[in-house]
Amino acid sequence: MRHTISVLVENKFGVLARIAGLFSGRGFNIETLTVSPTYDESLSKMTIVTSGDDAVLEQIDKQLNRLVEVLKVTDLTGSGFVSSELMLLKVKADATTRSEIMQIADIFGAKIAHVYHDVLIIELTGSSEKLDGFVELMEKFGIIELARTGKVALARSSDATERFVAPEEPAG
Repeated sequence: MRHTISVLVENKFGVLARIAGLFSGRGFNIETLTVSPTYDESLSKMTIVTSGDDAVLEQIDKQLNRLVEVLKVTDLTGSGFVSSELMLLKVKADATTRSEIMQIADIFGAKIAHVYHDVLIIELTGSSEKLDGFVELMEKFGIIELARTGKVALARSSDATERFVAPEEPAG
């Protein structure tokens, strides 16, 4: 089963390497990993997609929570969450195929990011399934290059327990 895990961490040198090392050292695969700053510049948010049963997820949770820089781990799988992914796709587009490619891109809500003589670069955001479907349709035209960000996700809940407020530094 695929799990989407949200991890709030201190924005410090080496944290990403320690988390990636934790996964690889225990034989857990990371399917996608995104890291971004949060509203608080001292914190970063990681969204990790991994596969495994509940026992594997429990081990991942325990191991992540042992790291000092990890402030909160949330398994978003099974709960309501919103996720999205960004993709840039470079596809062959000559005079005979350009309009068809642009029509398909429009249907998917994609944006043409760059046009060249025989190439289009298309930007698309959405679910992994939506991006997969778009790639499948573009294959017949000749995909030159493709880059995807991986999933970013937020819990749908507005419950205060889903938010994190960094602890205040002790006076000293």
